[in-house]
Amino acid sequence: MPTFRTATVTSILSERSGLQRVAVDDERAYVLTQLTGPVAVGDQVIVNTTAVELGLGTGGWHVVHWNLSLDAWAGPGTGHIMKLRYTSLQVDTGAAEEHHPDVASDLDGTPVVVGSLHSQVPGVAATVRHLRPDATIVYVMTDGAALPMALSDLVVAMVTAGLVDATVTAGHAFGGDLEAVNVASALALAVDVLGADVVIVAMGPGVVGTGTALGTTALEVTDILGSVAALGGRPIACLRVSDADSRARHRGVSHHTLVALARTFTPVTIAVPDVVADEELEAHGVSPAELRHHHIERVTPPDVAALLDSHRIHVTTMGREPAEEPRFFAACGAAGAAAVAHMRPLRA
Repeated sequence: MPTFRTATVTSILSERSGLQRVAVDDERAYVLTQLTGPVAVGDQVIVNTTAVELGLGTGGWHVVHWNLSLDAWAGPGTGHIMKLRYTSLQVDTGAAEEHHPDVASDLDGTPVVVGSLHSQVPGVAATVRHLRPDATIVYVMTDGAALPMALSDLVVAMVTAGLVDATVTAGHAFGGDLEAVNVASALALAVDVLGADVVIVAMGPGVVGTGTALGTTALEVTDILGSVAALGGRPIACLRVSDADSRARHRGVSHHTLVALARTFTPVTIAVPDVVADEELEAHGVSPAELRHHHIERVTPPDVAALLDSHRIHVTTMGREPAEEPRFFAACGAAGAAAVAHMRPLRA
C-alpha cells in the first residue's frame, strides 16, 4: 500500500521543464509539474514516501502528490486522450493521433532498435550519430518503467547533445515531443511525422525484474519486435550483456534478453558484438533451436564509451560505469551499427 505524509519544501535543488527536484524537510523529493504544478520554498505538500521506505534505487525519492498551499491548479491539456487513466493523477495529455489522423502505418523498412533498459539508448544513439551524422534519430519511450519522460536525465543530455532529434512517449508514458496511444502508433508517428531514419525503443528509467523467466517488464521487447516487423520495419534487438552483475541470470547475455528473443516468433536481427561468444546466446535455459529463426549479425562496434565522453554524456548501467561493463556498451554499439547498415537512403 502507498504511504503519504505532509512536509515542507525547504529548498529547490534543480528545475527543468516538467520536473522540479526539491528538498522536503531536508529529504529528497521530486515534483512532476505537469501533474501537480510547481512548488516554492515554504509550501506545505503531501508526499508519497513509499519508494524511500522500500529502499528502491531509481525510484528512491519522495514524490510530491499535492501542494497544500494551492486552493486549485489547472494545467493546459492538448486533447481528450487521458494518460494515467482512472487514477487521481489522470492527465489530458492528448495524443498525436488526434492531430495526425492520416499517419501512415507502414514503417517502410526503417530500422528500429529495441532495448530492454533505458541505459542502452545513449550508446545506440551515439553510434548511429557517429556513423551517420545526418540521420534523424527518434527515441520512443514505452511505459514499461518510469512513466514521466521528465525524470530522465539521459533524455535531456541526448537531446542537448544532438544525439536524439525527437521523442515519443507511448502508452501511459508521457512528456515526449509527441504523445502516442501505444507503441505501434508511436513507431508510425516517429517515421511518418518526425521523419525518423532510425528509431530506438526502450522503457524509461527503472526496469522491473524478478527471478522468474516472465516476471519482468523487459519482456515487452517480444511484442515490440513483433510490431516492428508487422508494420514493415527492420526489427533489431539490442543485447543486454554484463560481466559485473552479481546475479548469475544477468551475467553474459541476460536472461531478460534471451527469454524475450526465444518468445519472439517473427525473425528479427540480433546485433552481436564481436566480444560476445556464440555459446553466450545459448544460456539461461534458452536453446539454440529457440533462436535459430533469427538473423545473427556479427558487428565490430565503435568505442561507445569514448563517443559518449565526446558528447559529455555520463551513462551508467545498474550503477556501473563503462569501464566496469565494457561489453554492455559494446552491445549498444553493435545495435547502432546494425541499424546504420540497414538504413534506407536518407530522405531528400
